[in-house]
Amino acid sequence: MTEKERKACPMAEIEPLKPTGMIAGFPVRPGFYLSDGASVVPDGVNFTLHSFYATYCELCLFHRGEQQPYAVLPIPETFRIGNTYSIIVFGLNICEFEYAYRLDGPHDPARGLLFDREKFLLDPYARAVTGQSQWGVRSAPGVAYHSRVVHSNFDWGDFREPHIPFQDMVIYETHVRGFTKHPSSGVRHPGTFDGLMEKLPYLLELGVNAVELMPVFEFDEMEDDRVADGKPLYNYWGYNTVCFFAPNTSYTAAIEYNREGDELKKLIRALNAHGIEVILDVVFNHTAEGDEHGPFFSFKGLDNNIYYMLTPDGKYYNFSGCGNTLNCNHPMVRDFILDCLRHWVVEYRVDGFRFDLATILGRAPDGGPLASPPLLESLAFDPILGKVKLIAEAWDAGGLYQVGSFPSWNRWAEWNGKYRDDLRRFLKGDGGVAAAAVQRILGSPDLYPPDSRQNASVNFLTCHDGFPLYDLYAYNEKHNEQNGWDNTDGSNDNASWNCGAEGETDDPAVNGLRDRLRKNAMAVLLCSRGAAMFLAGDEFGNTQFGNNNPYCQDNEISWLDWTRLEQFEGLFAFTKGMIALRRAHPVLRGTTAPAAAQYPDTSLHNGTAWNDAVDGETRQLGVLFTGRDTQGERDDFVFLALNVHWEEHGQQLPSLPVGFCWRRAADTAARDPLAPEGTFDGSHVTLAPRSVQVLVGEPCPA
Repeated sequence: MTEKERKACPMAEIEPLKPTGMIAGFPVRPGFYLSDGASVVPDGVNFTLHSFYATYCELCLFHRGEQQPYAVLPIPETFRIGNTYSIIVFGLNICEFEYAYRLDGPHDPARGLLFDREKFLLDPYARAVTGQSQWGVRSAPGVAYHSRVVHSNFDWGDFREPHIPFQDMVIYETHVRGFTKHPSSGVRHPGTFDGLMEKLPYLLELGVNAVELMPVFEFDEMEDDRVADGKPLYNYWGYNTVCFFAPNTSYTAAIEYNREGDELKKLIRALNAHGIEVILDVVFNHTAEGDEHGPFFSFKGLDNNIYYMLTPDGKYYNFSGCGNTLNCNHPMVRDFILDCLRHWVVEYRVDGFRFDLATILGRAPDGGPLASPPLLESLAFDPILGKVKLIAEAWDAGGLYQVGSFPSWNRWAEWNGKYRDDLRRFLKGDGGVAAAAVQRILGSPDLYPPDSRQNASVNFLTCHDGFPLYDLYAYNEKHNEQNGWDNTDGSNDNASWNCGAEGETDDPAVNGLRDRLRKNAMAVLLCSRGAAMFLAGDEFGNTQFGNNNPYCQDNEISWLDWTRLEQFEGLFAFTKGMIALRRAHPVLRGTTAPAAAQYPDTSLHNGTAWNDAVDGETRQLGVLFTGRDTQGERDDFVFLALNVHWEEHGQQLPSLPVGFCWRRAADTAARDPLAPEGTFDGSHVTLAPRSVQVLVGEPCPA
């Protein structure tokens, strides 16, 4: 560099930021308009807020825990560009204050404009929220949410995401609090991110490679707190977001003043380091502000008629079933959601997102479904989100059901609700569903054509919404009386079967049948193509006592009872073994390199070899998967034999190439299902009533 060039670029002489004026006794200057929320800058804090219709904005500063501001800073019009206010306030110690905004503007409810200069508003981009950091403790009446500035300097080291292929995923859906809150969990910090991390050895033993966390964004569990049947009820699940950029502070073992998120980041780093991805269940279909009778703390006071879908007379559309619906395809809301997801990927290294009631993300401002929703397209092609999993719950409370037709750009996967419904009915012995069951086991090619929708099906039989696996074969009817709605809430269509006795029983025949049906379900789920998912606790018989909608039950109904791990050790061992078998045989997960032998990728052998006939009375299926093994070194053959009939049936096995023999790897009717006793002649097996067998083709013993 020449002397002239050095003089033109005097790096050492760059001047620090300097105030341009004073407001309320604080040195200030215009801020960084492209930096959303509040962020630390040299000697100060940058605050940026957007509002399309606001005519005035002021920043309010509070001492920690106080409800009246110690300073109010009107943001000058000269600090506004377009519809964005931005100000740098110097001399602030981020550990000593909280902040909120007050805005003014038109108040015309018929047009959806609700500006109120008296209301304190939570920054929608806040990285931390105060006001309810202790679970189940209601703030005093009139207490508003405040934001806190977070100094993000978490050291990720040489962190690398696992990037597990979609079809290889075994997803474990769980609730952060409920996973370890029960006294039997034995962790030091029950109900927290740290408590979940203490169970890492358990997850590794089980063999799952993805954890899907129910909502961890800041939410209000006290939204509808009440007492029913003598028990306090909360919004336990957390599907009522208060702030989309902030972690739920009541899930931390320690107070994290201005370091909010560190405990969750440590959890994600630890899980990823051991090959377990983290998927967040996110709720962009509505917020905790509810309808016109709900609270007023953020979006309502910013731009109510932009952030929410409104009817022509200014009321709230309710496609979410929770009072309001986010206007996801408005450009401002679309940018907000995109910014939020990028934040969680960059700051928290999240591996994927499951979108609650995702069809709402494809609705137009008037509620109608869009053929090519801008938001979904933006998320599909965003470069920051380029390698994360995007999983849609492809239905909503407004009746829009898009399983198999969710707009995808071959990028979005779906919770396959048809897999759940068809397999539940087939596995309990219903007639007329065998053809659908075949499609689901093969990866639902009728819904997701392989040439256009690869890696789209998340197969599941249970999730947080509905019966867990234990209850699926213990109850014919839901038992939600303790929710306080006279058993009117929750689905009435569970496709469950109590095996002859409702609820708990001492009948050994009933309990034996139930145990076999649960193992049947696990075997079929883990031998179906596509990603597999099950609800935490299913592997050891956790029960919700017949409650199929425990969204409000912060107690033993929802918490995992770890004493059942010993009680149902056989189910746990079987689930662990089936996960290992799935991992060892990629032909179960998806199409591999073709086998050298001339066999199709998949084929049907219903009762007899090469019989692909299915009719309304079919209750026996044989599915052969072929391809190359894990190392790609030799042909791999796995045969899934199902008999959901109440009578014994024989099953003819297809012939294997010379030098290969069948080995029975699992039999749910055997005393030891993973080491079945007895022999077979190599060409036929006998299937006990309501049982599943898995056979593996291997080189014949010398």
